[in-house]
Amino acid sequence: MAVTLMAASCAQNKTPKYLVLYYSQTNTTKAVAQELCKRLGADIEEITLVEPYDGTYQETIERSSRERAAGQLPKINPISSKLDDYDVIFFGYPIWFGTIALPAASALKELDFSGKTIVPFCSFGSGGLEAGIKDFKAAQPKANILPGYGVRAARIDAIPTEVDRFLKEGGFIEGDYEKYADFSAARPATEAEVAIYDAAVGTYPMIQEKATNVASRPIPGGTEYLFDTNAPGIQIYVTALDGKEPFFTRVVR
Repeated sequence: MAVTLMAASCAQNKTPKYLVLYYSQTNTTKAVAQELCKRLGADIEEITLVEPYDGTYQETIERSSRERAAGQLPKINPISSKLDDYDVIFFGYPIWFGTIALPAASALKELDFSGKTIVPFCSFGSGGLEAGIKDFKAAQPKANILPGYGVRAARIDAIPTEVDRFLKEGGFIEGDYEKYADFSAARPATEAEVAIYDAAVGTYPMIQEKATNVASRPIPGGTEYLFDTNAPGIQIYVTALDGKEPFFTRVVR
């Protein structure tokens, strides 16, 4: 059954005018979308499907796997927002199979973002921000696509703080924030740094790689690491805050 779409305004219009357009399967991407809406005073609209993925997690995986194998995209309902009315569009999606989820890929195929400024955002199990943006650019070559924001589903509590910083750093909202230093040059990881890496990735099933080289930089309350691994091209960001267990924030493949 088709789902009726409605665009809701979170605040009165402002200049520039923002739209947050997103697809969410498990509500993590929706949480990011709602935070962006609140911070920006944006309009917001959810992308919905003619035939939603309304089964179990395994049924969703099986259906989307069949669609990918057949080169099919699920049909989306028409959106009610007029893209030409907006200066900047924040476009959100979960990462499936290492890139943009099929429903969002359908929207990229059906909608025309030519000449628009787009800010991608996504949620993921381990990573996919960079790969998704690469595919986004391929799908919408005439759009002006800015750096995006991504968050692990396991770190949903970090969304308000990270979105606030992301928007300030990008100049979308005003406010003070602490600028991070550049990462140091990469060097062989010490035994202590390898232990931090191992504690951060733990037994996460999608990460089998071992730490090799590392770059680091100070951040408020601790250190951020960027580990190279023994798998070519795979890097993992790890945060170690003072007195707390280290955690990884994303994998770059």
